[in-house]
Amino acid sequence: MDNEVLLRLEGVSKSYGALKVTDDLSFSLREGEALGVLGPNGAGKSTMFNLITGDVRPDVGRVVYQGRDITALAPSARCRLGIGRSYQVPHPLAGMTVFENLLVAALYGAGLEEGAANAHCVAVLDQTGLAHRANQLAGALTLLDRKRLELARALATRPKLLLLDEIAGGLTDHEAQALVQTIRDIRAQGVSIVWIEHVVHALLAVVDRLIVIHFGALLTEGPPAEVMASAAVREVYMGVEA
Repeated sequence: MDNEVLLRLEGVSKSYGALKVTDDLSFSLREGEALGVLGPNGAGKSTMFNLITGDVRPDVGRVVYQGRDITALAPSARCRLGIGRSYQVPHPLAGMTVFENLLVAALYGAGLEEGAANAHCVAVLDQTGLAHRANQLAGALTLLDRKRLELARALATRPKLLLLDEIAGGLTDHEAQALVQTIRDIRAQGVSIVWIEHVVHALLAVVDRLIVIHFGALLTEGPPAEVMASAAVREVYMGVEA
């Protein structure tokens, strides 16, 4: 694994009125690393992603990517730098085909020329198991295929950093296993990953390290086995009294 730090959050806080959704949050991600994120609903995990992608600006703190302070950078510029994401609730361009959804991401997210964009989208369709759905309207997909499309659209932007937000939610065990293999393949291509997930067995099959967020703050971080054995994590996240 490359030891260079790819992403850092430095003392990031965000409030909406009296509600503090992230509270002095700091962590780092190294190139090639897969980081898992756990936390109860409402802990601020998706807001953390929004802060990384630029959809939300922090009140204080910095977001540093590849050694550059990107805190004030627009989401589109961050995407061009290689930050791609999926959303917890899929929202495809429903009136377009699956292939057209990917093409928009490749042309405008990655900035590829048309020929290169077409070839890249074909490869992404194969990688995510959507080749047979290429000409189907995105709005008519099943939940599994909408989840796959979320992943495929993120990959079409050619990310160096891939943010996955509960992408295994709602899938069967068999479907989750197939998703895990796809994510392993993506990581093998050198993509760094931050994955928020409640399907813990899927998460643990991929990640090197876990962080746990509670009330917007970092509760703990470390190797997966140590974090999962933590009394504080069992009490806060799993509802087991320490």
